Amino acid sequence: MTNSMTLAYRVVDLREDANKAGDIIIEGARTPEDAAREALGLRLIRSGSKRDLAARVYWQHSGQPLNMVRLYTKVTDR
Repeated sequence: MTNSMTLAYRVVDLREDANKAGDIIIEGARTPEDAAREALGLRLIRSGSKRDLAARVYWQHSGQPLNMVRLYTKVTDR
């Protein structure tokens, strides 16, 4: 990234058994998946069934709209 600004990701833990302490802000991650792994300690993927939804990750580049991706646990991780 040529921009000197560090991109911050906001990770929202959606797991039923999660400690709902609030959103977790991660700075410097390369991808939403990396941010979720750092925040939650899980390897999540971008596709899955509704019951496997684990997190939403938000980020925004300067002057751009807010982005969001839903991340899911792998079926083998259930």
